[in-house]
This record gives sequence, structure tokens and C-alpha cells, in this order.
Amino acid sequence: MDNSSESNVKVSKHYQKNLDYLNRELGVPDNFDIVLREMTIGGKKIAIYSVNGMVDTQVVSIILDALVELERADLVVNALQTLVKGRIVGLQVSEVDTMDKILYFILSGPMALFVEGQEKAIIVDARSFPARSPSEPDIERVTRGARDGFTETLAFNTALIRRRLRDPKLRMKLMQVGRRSKTDVCVAYIEDITNDDLVKEISEEIQKIKIDGIPMAEKSVEEFILGSKIWNPYPRVRYTERPDVAAVHLLEGHVVVLVDTSPSVMIAPATFWSHTQHAEEYRQEPIVGAYLRWVRFMGIFAALFLLPLWLACALNPHLLPEWLQFLGVQEVGKIGLIPQVFLAEFGVDLVRMAAIHTPGPLTVALGLIATFMIGDVAIKVGLFAQEIIVYIAIVTVGTFATPSYELAQANRLARLFLLLMVALNNFIGLAIGVLILFFLLWRTKSFGVPYLWPLLPLDIKALGTVLVRSPLPIKNKRPSILKPKDTIRQPQGHDEK
Repeated sequence: MDNSSESNVKVSKHYQKNLDYLNRELGVPDNFDIVLREMTIGGKKIAIYSVNGMVDTQVVSIILDALVELERADLVVNALQTLVKGRIVGLQVSEVDTMDKILYFILSGPMALFVEGQEKAIIVDARSFPARSPSEPDIERVTRGARDGFTETLAFNTALIRRRLRDPKLRMKLMQVGRRSKTDVCVAYIEDITNDDLVKEISEEIQKIKIDGIPMAEKSVEEFILGSKIWNPYPRVRYTERPDVAAVHLLEGHVVVLVDTSPSVMIAPATFWSHTQHAEEYRQEPIVGAYLRWVRFMGIFAALFLLPLWLACALNPHLLPEWLQFLGVQEVGKIGLIPQVFLAEFGVDLVRMAAIHTPGPLTVALGLIATFMIGDVAIKVGLFAQEIIVYIAIVTVGTFATPSYELAQANRLARLFLLLMVALNNFIGLAIGVLILFFLLWRTKSFGVPYLWPLLPLDIKALGTVLVRSPLPIKNKRPSILKPKDTIRQPQGHDEK
């Protein structure tokens, strides 16, 4: 039966008809993990559906004990009310009358109970997900601060946010995506802060997704709601695995999208500068945080521009003043500088990918092989100039210093583009490449928010908070570009003290 007709199927009074339908749809008994238990209680037949491994066996035992104690008189009149209100207590229980909802609940983990002669099923939430405990994300580590991080279970992730924001206005809107996967997607926002149009746009775009499933979770959702532009590598949403980072953005007026089975949540909208900030800056004194931010800015700048700029200088030493002549190379090597640079870039990417696929205990050995056996030998045999290794190392450190992995990868592609422009036309090619890159960023938007805001369009006060990690007592305004309902964070006027 197709999905369009399935949504219209109602629970029948005929007990066996309901079982035949569900057994056919769920593949019982072919699917070993779909559990069907039938019993007769009080003279009425009862069927219980569940998924093996997704229900708490202790809770199931308690429910079964309660059902066994029922007498025939208890089920003669209003059997559902007797079961729901009289016996199954302490659990989230609801009544459902359509088969599509029942199938969704069963495959999501809750139990479904059918009572002979009833036109509704009882859904009992006795889920016990296979899940890992919250742990600190590897990419977003801090020296001090919370060590918990999002997991692959949606309910755990929403609880981690609720723990930090005990605001009754915090909304968690749940919807399903995927005709077959029916993956839970949650849109989180604070009702009296976040702009209604932003929430409406994101929610409507998610509801428009028509696909069989989204096994790649939040990345698949992003490509649908923003549109995949293959010519633009820059991320238009921010990802985080830290609940405290998600909570901060909710308080600013952003929308957070959580997808079940993913430990990363999506923050929208996002600007270029959103990807350059890190939680570590706010776990230190303001002056220390400002210093760390500027060091990070220099690392990002070096990762993007240092190697193309050096290559242009090395290819045109006659254009350099005397005090910059050291930027050239003493020995070019057996192949030209341009092939050397691209080989070194691809080599670093190859080592990085190898490190991802290498077991943890062997990563140190991989680093030693790449550093000494490949890098050192390549210089001695004349494959690479010594200067190239130095600049590649600086660029690689700057790439790893970029807080956002997505931004680091985008800058990597932008750097390769600038290197190609230098190879084509030296300094003029570099200048043209920078202009093209700037035009791309200027034209990029995230849910209507300019990507380079607050630089373009210029917002002096907001730009100051981007360039300098200011103390929280004087950070009184929410980002104006988000058009929040409540623009003031500290109504007591702390910024006037």
C-alpha cells in the first residue's frame, strides 16, 4: 500500500484486521527485531508491538504485571480508559487512531497496545535508546568549562539545552523528515526573542523537504533548506556540538535545528564571523579572550593568504624591495615552485585524510612518517624547496586554529583558487582572485542575513564586539541584523554603570 492511502487507514474494531495490517507493513515475523506479544486478559485479546532493543525491559515487565491483574469486568466498559488511567501510570501514554502514526511510534521506540473491540491503540513511551553518554566534543575543546556535549539521541540533546535555559518561552517544535526514515527534526527558539519570520521560514523549508530519508542528518537538512550551491564552499549555517554554545545563540535570537542521530546541531543564520569565534574566549578574562581572538584571526588570515602571497613574491623577486628579498628561495629544486606548492597542498590533505582513517594508536606513527620520512627526504632529494615546507606548515597550523571545521575547508579551497590565480598572472592574478573571493562573500547570505555583517553593511558597535571580546556586563544588545523581538539583554542597564 502506498503512503498516500496509508495515512487514511484507521484502527478497526476488528482485532485481527489490525494485526494483519501491521504484520504486513512491519514484516512480522520476517523481521526478528519487531516483537509481537499476544495475550488474553479479562476475556479480551491484547496485542503489544515493540522494537527489540528500543524499549526498557523493566518498564515492559511492570506494564505486563499491571495488565495481568485486570479482571474481565475492568475491560467490559471503556477498556482504553481503564488501561490508560487505571493501570499504566508514571509513563507518557497517548491514544492514536491512525495506522501511519502507530507505525511511526512503533519504529521510533514506544510500545503500541491493541485491545480487542477498540478503535484506538495505546502508545506507551517506554523507550530505552542505545546511546552514549554526553562527552566533550573533540573539535570544540576548552581548557576550562563544561565537558558535556551533544549525543546522537535527540531527547538527550534537548534536555542539555533545557538544563541551561529554564525559560518557559523556549520552544522545541518537532517535525519529521523523510518518507521512509521519518527522522525527527527539532526547531528550537525562544518565542519572545526570535523573529517570527525567521522561525516561519526555517520551519516551512524543513516541511517542504521531500526525500525518502536523510541518513546524513543535519547536513542533508541544510542542503535542502538553503539550497546546495556547488560554486560556494562557505558554510551558511554554523555547527556546534556544545550545548552552551547553542544556548548562547538561542539567547541572541538565532534558531537551532537539531536532527535525531546527529551529535551536531545547526545554528541559523550565520555570518563569516560566527565561524571565527570559540567558547574558549569566553572562559578566560576579557583581555585574554580578546588576545586569543586576534591570534585566531591572524591564523585564519595566514591560512588563506600567506601561501599565495609568498608564491607571488617568490616568482617575482625582482619586484620586491631589498628588505623583502629573503622571501625568495635559495634553491628552487628539481621541479618548479608552482608544482611544488600544489604537491605540498595535496600532500597535507592526503596526510589529514589518512589520519582520519588511521586507528588512534597509529596516528603518532603516521605523523612521524609524514614529517621525517617524507618531508625531510623530499627536501634532501631536491623535490621540495625548504621554504615551501616552512610556509605549508604555517598555513596548516592556521587551518587547524580555525574554530569552524567547515570554514577551514572553505578557506582551503579558496587558498587553492588564489594559488591558481597567482600561477596564471602573478600579483595581478592574486589581486583579481581576492576581488572575486570578496565579491563571493559579499553576495552570500544566510536566511537573508549578509554574510559579512557587521563589516558589510557596516555596523560599528556590532563590529566592535566581533573584533574584541568585550566583557559581558557591557554586552547589552542582541544582534540587530536578526531583528529580535527583545533587543535588550540586560534591562537593569548594566551597560550604563
